[in-house]
Amino acid sequence: MGSRRMRFSDEEVERYARHLVLRELGGPGQQALKAARVLIVGAGGLGAPAALYLAAAGVGHIALADPDTVSLSNLQRQVLYGVADLEQPKTAVARRRLGELNPHVTVEPLAVRLEAANAADLTGAYDLVLDGTDDFATRFAVNAACVATGRTLVSGAIGRWTGQVGVFAGRPCYRCLVPDIPPDAETCAVVGVVGALAGVIGAMMALEAVKVIAGAGEPLTGRLLIYDGLAAEARTVRIGPDPACPVCGAGH
Repeated sequence: MGSRRMRFSDEEVERYARHLVLRELGGPGQQALKAARVLIVGAGGLGAPAALYLAAAGVGHIALADPDTVSLSNLQRQVLYGVADLEQPKTAVARRRLGELNPHVTVEPLAVRLEAANAADLTGAYDLVLDGTDDFATRFAVNAACVATGRTLVSGAIGRWTGQVGVFAGRPCYRCLVPDIPPDAETCAVVGVVGALAGVIGAMMALEAVKVIAGAGEPLTGRLLIYDGLAAEARTVRIGPDPACPVCGAGH
């Protein structure tokens, strides 16, 4: 991902010192982070920790799209919020908290639900998209928009004790992995989720985003990392393009 050359203040040099000494990041990587515009779809269990780490990392512009307010049941895993924030819009609270963490980052609150009608306009305004939502209709809309606008998608999901994260850049796309909404699709509200798992997978999503933006290492492009928190095991599987994919397959 290309970057515009950005100047750092003395305070920023000290703030990002641990990045600047990393061979794979250094000054050019930190400049790429500062120049980046990232959209996080869903400011919940996955979007909250991802946003915290991307703000801390110095991503210059972070937009959060989520129409919900903070509820008490969120606080078991959504560490961006507190009791004083109950019933407040998540995006407004997130803007304040991320600004407190790093005032050099611009946080754009979007209290909207991303869906097929607005997905392309939203995703097209940013360099990279993270999807941490918990319903397949939204996931499908985000994926289709990213394919249409040529944006890389970092996708995460959690349930019970298991989480997964993958990076999709063109083909294969997310619909190659999940062609249709599973008939037995279950949400965390139904099956439950251990709170710390949201932090694990959300931080992994942020890590993959940093790698993509800075051109560091090998992102999970075309691969899916599956983490079993109960067994403390992780494995990575390769995702192949589906010729019959309704989004990126032949004829689309």
